[in-house]
Amino acid sequence: MKVLFDTNIILDFALQREEHFNFAIKLFELIENRAIKAYLTATTITDIYYITKKIKDHRVAINFIKSLVNLFEVLNIDKRVIVKSLELDSPDFEDSVQSMAANFNGVNTIITRNVKDFNFEEINALTPKEFLKKYK
Repeated sequence: MKVLFDTNIILDFALQREEHFNFAIKLFELIENRAIKAYLTATTITDIYYITKKIKDHRVAINFIKSLVNLFEVLNIDKRVIVKSLELDSPDFEDSVQSMAANFNGVNTIITRNVKDFNFEEINALTPKEFLKKYK
């Protein structure tokens, strides 16, 4: 199963956000056990670096990114993805970009805490709790 992870889920893990960390751990275990094939977008990587660096520091952020690229496949964001995202006319452009990157790469499930922002009909957006309940 191919699954795209939204930035907020990765940050829940990286920053050990108390309310969401336990779900993030369970999702990372599925990746490590190869129960799911996990994806991130290239833009997610840079967002994670920026936020983690601000809260922790450069070295922590870089080390975390290194571990991510060993676990996750990274989807490109190119002109085709951007143009199709603009055509969606969604109020959340970043999520449209992630949806289109996923769609163009045959990934139809996104794990996010912002399900309502992923309103592209070909994408199945689930919260971590929903995903774990449905696919465990």
